[in-house]
Amino acid sequence: MSCESARLHGRVALVTGAAGGLGASFALRLAQEGADVVLVDVRPCDEVAERLAALEVRTLAATADVSDEQAVAELAARVTSRFGRCDILVNNAGFGRVERFEEITLQSWRELMAVNLEGPFLMSRALVGEMRARGWGRIVNIASNTFGMGLPIGFTHYIASKGGVIGLTRALASEFGAHGITVNAISPGLTRTPSTTRKMSEQFERDRVKQAIPRTGEPEDLVGMLAYLVSDDASFVTGQTFNVDGGLVRG
Repeated sequence: MSCESARLHGRVALVTGAAGGLGASFALRLAQEGADVVLVDVRPCDEVAERLAALEVRTLAATADVSDEQAVAELAARVTSRFGRCDILVNNAGFGRVERFEEITLQSWRELMAVNLEGPFLMSRALVGEMRARGWGRIVNIASNTFGMGLPIGFTHYIASKGGVIGLTRALASEFGAHGITVNAISPGLTRTPSTTRKMSEQFERDRVKQAIPRTGEPEDLVGMLAYLVSDDASFVTGQTFNVDGGLVRG
């Protein structure tokens, strides 16, 4: 498929948390679909940008903290200056930590909420106005299937933040649906990435056997859903949360 015939040719996509893991895989698939891609992370994204350069799409690698309001505003201005617009926003940046509920400090709670929930809020607010003005936009928030399943202790703040992401997704879909903007969420199951801990992998394997899940997830298992949701094929799909976890959460 040539770049000109790819279904996202001419679109500009921004992916947060793009320096590695799921974010890097999302960015690569969007580029393969023909989109120009902005890579955003608190870590350098140069290695991913080099991989995308071979696909003959325009790229921009930016270092920014999505929980920093000023940094997000400056990023949005930079993207607009470079590309003229942003059509697709993938709010992927996030992190988790394992802490028993009684041991979660207010600082720890706020740090996690700032990235996982406030980050998608700030990024969406910074870019949605321009999408609305043009009458076309796609926002995809990366949630987690932990919101719909039982987990061992230690994930309270993470699950709460991802539940908030799902609520944000539904609210934005209602507010901007009449303006040609769709907003959906993908809830991955545990997926093998460099940040996946061995302990979590062992827990997944136990759940996989118990629930008859076919196998452990890979980043490549999620990119197809993303490519669909940001395309014209999904113009009538909004406000939805898609569990992409091999069937661990059903319903």
